[in-house]
Amino acid sequence: MKVKGLRWWVVGLVALAAVINYIDRQAFGALWPDIAKDLFPEMDGDGHKAIYGTISTVFILSYAGGQALFGKIFDWIGTRLGFALSIGVWSLATLLHAFAQGILSFSIFRSILGIAEAGNWPGAAKANAEWFPTKERALAQGIFNSGAAIGGIVAYPIIGLLAVYFDWKAIFIVVAVLGFLWLLPWMFVVKGVPKSHPWLTEDERNYILSGQRNQDIDKDGNYDEGYTPSTGQLLKHKESWGVIIASAAIDPIWWLFIVWIPIYLSEVFGMNIKEIAFSAWVPYVGAMIGAIFGGLLAKNRISAGWSIDKTRKMTITLGCFIMIPCFFLLKAPGSAMTAVIIMAVLLFGFQVAIGNIQTIPSDLYSGKIVGTLSGFAGMAAKLGAAGLTILVTFITTGGNYTPAFIIGGVLALIALLAIWILCPKIEPLKSAN
Repeated sequence: MKVKGLRWWVVGLVALAAVINYIDRQAFGALWPDIAKDLFPEMDGDGHKAIYGTISTVFILSYAGGQALFGKIFDWIGTRLGFALSIGVWSLATLLHAFAQGILSFSIFRSILGIAEAGNWPGAAKANAEWFPTKERALAQGIFNSGAAIGGIVAYPIIGLLAVYFDWKAIFIVVAVLGFLWLLPWMFVVKGVPKSHPWLTEDERNYILSGQRNQDIDKDGNYDEGYTPSTGQLLKHKESWGVIIASAAIDPIWWLFIVWIPIYLSEVFGMNIKEIAFSAWVPYVGAMIGAIFGGLLAKNRISAGWSIDKTRKMTITLGCFIMIPCFFLLKAPGSAMTAVIIMAVLLFGFQVAIGNIQTIPSDLYSGKIVGTLSGFAGMAAKLGAAGLTILVTFITTGGNYTPAFIIGGVLALIALLAIWILCPKIEPLKSAN
């Protein structure tokens, strides 16, 4: 059996995994007001926020470690089994949330969830490098990132609807089932890499593989497999650190919103769970559009003859220039609706930038080492996100989120400078020897 456009089915399943990933992780924030009242009835709002921030930080720190771990795992066992392991474990961890009794048990289950969910990102980068030619990678990454945004869009309404019929414990069980169901089509469709997949047409196989041959290291006129340095050599390249630092700066912006949107809306505008459920999804619409737009824009510019270097830097710069003024507008939005609309524009810019930052590892190195660099970048990103999350707990006392938004604007600028300074030319690298 041959399937035309099989690479799009693969990226579609990876995007669907991101949707489920976000439903699972957002359930905790959406359900927190009910969880807090049930498990910590004696505490006030600031006490609840401190516990929420602590558990969220544990999750992000575990996620950071999981990025590096799963980056290596995907390079060792491959994309097919790597995704199966990642989503199988995180679905089990989500299920265990239903049995949490306090800070310790929630922290343990959130930690397992964070480690396993982290595999989604280095796995997506590796699948992108395996299944797409260079000129389509930003679009493929945009489709994947749009899955994360769609997950953010549907998570809150789904949780809000389920809350009408179930308590918070039953809801964790329901959303956990989604991940187990995803494993069925994934194991059926993704039977191997493009070089050996039995369903891939020869035309598509040649299109994918020839489009990945973007290096001629020995200048003999024949394309090579690409530069595959050791981990130590990888970290000696300033371009690797450009990706790592840019990720460490820009990714906390995303986590600032996915962690704190429900708490922000509750604390600043007095919304309850159902009101939050039908407002907190709006920023993710901007994120979804930005993910697709950033990918299409990069593909268009490369097709028009722009270099990879010019395309990535222009698109990343555009995204950061959209984000920075939005942070200052959030200092005094006036109403909840205005606030979520500004957030939508901001996350549009974020996704335009982040999708192109995430494709840079595959622009620089062979696919055999892409998962490792993506894992290091992801670990740095989550360490930054964890630091910001715990900081927000203390700098927003009394509902003043202005300091957090100022920090967000500074982080966007740092990410932009890291790419321009440490990646002087984004192109396939080769050994210094």
